[in-house]
Amino acid sequence: MEAPRGFWYGKVAQKDPAMSDRPIATAPSGDSLSGFLYAMSAYLLWGFLPLYMKALAHIPPVEVIAHRAIWSLPFALVVLIATGRTADLRHALKTPRMLAMAALTAAIISMNWGIYVWAIGAGHALDAALGYYINPLFSIFLGAVLLREKVSRAQWLAIALAAAAVVILTVDTGSIPVVAVGLTLTWGFYAFFKKQLPIGPNQGFTLEVILLTPFALGYLIYLSARGESHFAQGVPFDTWILIGCGAVTAIPLMLYANGAKGLKLTTIAVMQYIAPTMIFLTAVFVFHEPFGPAQAIAFPLIWAALAIYSGAMLLQARNARAASRVSARGG
Repeated sequence: MEAPRGFWYGKVAQKDPAMSDRPIATAPSGDSLSGFLYAMSAYLLWGFLPLYMKALAHIPPVEVIAHRAIWSLPFALVVLIATGRTADLRHALKTPRMLAMAALTAAIISMNWGIYVWAIGAGHALDAALGYYINPLFSIFLGAVLLREKVSRAQWLAIALAAAAVVILTVDTGSIPVVAVGLTLTWGFYAFFKKQLPIGPNQGFTLEVILLTPFALGYLIYLSARGESHFAQGVPFDTWILIGCGAVTAIPLMLYANGAKGLKLTTIAVMQYIAPTMIFLTAVFVFHEPFGPAQAIAFPLIWAALAIYSGAMLLQARNARAASRVSARGG
């Protein structure tokens, strides 16, 4: 679930994922069925992703990341060609500032991918779930600190509860939960800088994998020269599952980008908990990762924080709709 969602948490406006300079309505009268199905499909695929990544546990994470970048590129290009958005990509490739920004987001998302792949293979899926639960709260914190966005008391309370959960886990293990914090930081800053990139998410993702591909190819050539590659080395399973990394990376991203266009921001914000919940259940009941007293305290704190955050957001959205109706009636 390392894919970029097309909005900055806490904002009330969205951009068209196809054309970054074209604002769209967020389905004020309701959510569309197609938008819901697209988004639900994306979150379910992200939720099942640990099962796929667990099958890659015997392959070094850097090699997996290289294949994710390379095999994602064909999917991304096909989508842009099919939607007629290649002109945006060509413009971005000719704009040094956009290339520099995309290089930064590509570097951050590759770190996010690396942490995630390592975490699943090393038996830290529970920490990954924690990291993705904290993500929206950290994004609110970044908005308050870096963008001077107004944060309500309820949101500050939610952030404090999440921080308390991290402290509890730190005290219990004697060290910071590196996976959860690493995923939170990389995703939070990725979302922050991605918001500054003046291009739609499909085009932005394609630009990122284009920039990553030369490095990925170079690394895979290096592995092959040393006889350490797992690709096309007589084990068909390894070869095909590495190729499949492109599909499991790109398809949920594209589904999400289309789903976000037909859903209200509040709907998307609540649906984002589907994937980490599935990761949590997979970690505990499928991977049988230890769930001790510290986790039994920390996760309910996180869930309480998310309930407070979601409740405050839904109340804010309801008040905004009510104010809009009053304004439409002329006060």
